[in-house]
Amino acid sequence: GDSCCNPVSMGYIKKLVEKKIPGIYVLSLKIGSNMMQDVENSFFMNVNAQVREVCSQLATDPRLQGGYNAMGFSQGGQFLRAVAQRCPVPPMLNLISIGGQHQGRVYGFPRCPGESSHLCDWIRKTLDLGAYTTAVQEHLVQAEYWHDPLKEEDYRKNSIFLADINQERGINETYKKNLMALKKFVMVKFLNDTMVDPPISEWFGFYKSGQAKETIPLQETSLYKEDRLGLQQMDKAGKLVFLGVQGDHLHFSEEWFDSSILPFLQ
Repeated sequence: GDSCCNPVSMGYIKKLVEKKIPGIYVLSLKIGSNMMQDVENSFFMNVNAQVREVCSQLATDPRLQGGYNAMGFSQGGQFLRAVAQRCPVPPMLNLISIGGQHQGRVYGFPRCPGESSHLCDWIRKTLDLGAYTTAVQEHLVQAEYWHDPLKEEDYRKNSIFLADINQERGINETYKKNLMALKKFVMVKFLNDTMVDPPISEWFGFYKSGQAKETIPLQETSLYKEDRLGLQQMDKAGKLVFLGVQGDHLHFSEEWFDSSILPFLQ
């Protein structure tokens, strides 16, 4: 529901980073040929195709060839993690996920952009009725990281994006190797989040399997214990950074951003 260059969101962040770190080069990723397409693609363009497009943009930008830091907001956090896992050239140095849902999310579509619009209602109904059908997986972004703890088998078999990058159907050693090459993987959780269910997904935790009440942290998940992505090794090496910030989804102050996030970009 956002775009690369919205002056009150991504455009604001770009200018803020450029102001605070003089001389830095900031690329705000645009998926599509204009801002309207960028917004539409955030709902309807297959995430795997979006990741391929971003990998192409990064590979052809001469100013990034020596390596770059990546920062993703909300669903952009897990999309950039897929870039890290699938496209090691040019190298991603640090990954900063701000409110990214790394174990997915469930239920409804709270605070959908344009809350009164028919689009939001249609997306909610589509997700509730058939999130794991082929047609919905291929054409609705939010379905591609829809993780229903009551339908784990459906999720593992039919999720075309999240189940793949989270190694739910087998181990892709290249994904693991590429993610472990990061210097730091920073995960920001909003402590009063009402949009992500469960909020602990922002720290790679999730519901305990088979129910939707009790959550467990990353360190208690099978993903971590089996070390399918190398997160256990990264954790022990001090490469995982878990930050909490007061506020609802994507609500933070410029002062917090300056003190907590900018050091990873310098």
